[in-house]
Amino acid sequence: MRTLRAALASFLAPPARPLLLPPSTPTPRGAFSAKASPAAAATQTHAWCPSPRRVGRLRRHAGAGSSSVASMEDAKKDVLVALSQIIDPDFGTDIVSCGFVKDLEISEALEEVSFRLELTTPACPIKDMFEEKANEVVAALPWVKKGGVGKSTVAVNLAYTLAGMGARVGIFDADVFGPSLPTMVSPENRLLVMNPESRTILPTEYLGVKMVSFGFAGQGRAIMRGPMVSGVINQLLTTTEWGELDYLVIDMPPGTGDIHLTLCQVAPLTAAVIVTTPQKLAFIDVAKGVRMFSKLKVPCVAVVENMCYFDADGKRFYPFGQGSGAQVVQQFGIPHLFDLPIRPTLSASGDTGIPEVVADPQGDVAKTFQNLGVCVVQQCAKIRQQVSTAVSYDRSIRAIRVKVPDSDEEFLLHPATVRRNDRSAQSVDEWTGEQKVQYGDIPEDIEPEEIRPMGNYAVSITWPDGFSQSEIKV
Repeated sequence: MRTLRAALASFLAPPARPLLLPPSTPTPRGAFSAKASPAAAATQTHAWCPSPRRVGRLRRHAGAGSSSVASMEDAKKDVLVALSQIIDPDFGTDIVSCGFVKDLEISEALEEVSFRLELTTPACPIKDMFEEKANEVVAALPWVKKGGVGKSTVAVNLAYTLAGMGARVGIFDADVFGPSLPTMVSPENRLLVMNPESRTILPTEYLGVKMVSFGFAGQGRAIMRGPMVSGVINQLLTTTEWGELDYLVIDMPPGTGDIHLTLCQVAPLTAAVIVTTPQKLAFIDVAKGVRMFSKLKVPCVAVVENMCYFDADGKRFYPFGQGSGAQVVQQFGIPHLFDLPIRPTLSASGDTGIPEVVADPQGDVAKTFQNLGVCVVQQCAKIRQQVSTAVSYDRSIRAIRVKVPDSDEEFLLHPATVRRNDRSAQSVDEWTGEQKVQYGDIPEDIEPEEIRPMGNYAVSITWPDGFSQSEIKV
């Protein structure tokens, strides 16, 4: 669990046409735990020429009913086969054949697997793509189980906290490469079912919370390319019969790539919660995640610093140091910080299928999540209020009012001008750029029938002719 924290959305985009799911992958045959980099954005990073450093670290994890890889040599072969899926576009050859994979080691004494990637080109323009894909394909190996800052643990416990507060809640596990939700909850029905009439997906349910995960699609983990992953995410999210929800908690996958952009385009995300750990290195990854959300106009409302401390002999100990979470709050202006202790029961709850806030609703961990839940509810309500009043139509003056965020300033737009300036494919030929809807085609007295928010940064305007003009930046 390496990256982006739970992002919350209060409503969903309309259903899309269904896409085919990829073929099933082998059943996991053991358990490794990826030692992922902490924080909101992504990476157990590896640097590139001229000074490469270590990329992946996988830590063996013994679990009940798990079987180990036959030998360390077999494990090395598995890693190399996975990495060979990454093709260098310049050479047209996979990165293993190109010799980019260096120092692949599995130390039984340390119970770690490590490797680094070294490119031949300094400041390689596609280094970030290689970095993200390397982490993805290795994490997708059947015997690899991710472990990290506790992002999925926070997402699941937050969801059940909100449900305990009386909200209608759903959880969407957006990690196709290594879904965590099937391990963390124990629904009676562990397979998603498609409604044969509507061709929509029926979510599974556990203790009143609806949930969808690629792991419930009978597919396990997947190895696939970016466009296919985006299609699967789109299908699972938009063709699911979620019903009426107050909150949809999205457990983001590792990285800051295509999947995150797809989610922000498909679903109007209301807010994000960042999860980190106390180590200084965590701040680097958090910064990447916060900046990504900022570009996508998704406000970060809270930081959860996991594995902060433990209490013993009447004293509180901070084995990993202090200050990383506070640094995030101060530098990025995120208003709320919540600390979670090093607690065996909290970690164990991720494997037992019973969230900690359900197993011990009166415990200290549950109280922290209760405070987090209150924070999320209040911040989401505030954001939705701001968005709902940002763009409106004033019939008395026949003008569209646009309020500037975080300001008392506003400006007016003439409805006909807005309609005439639509640049969608219905109004402009995508190939020639020729205007299909002419100036005179739009009456001067046209009025919008409905204006509704689309996430935190756009609105959709419905006109009398049935045309829906959306993605208008506000």
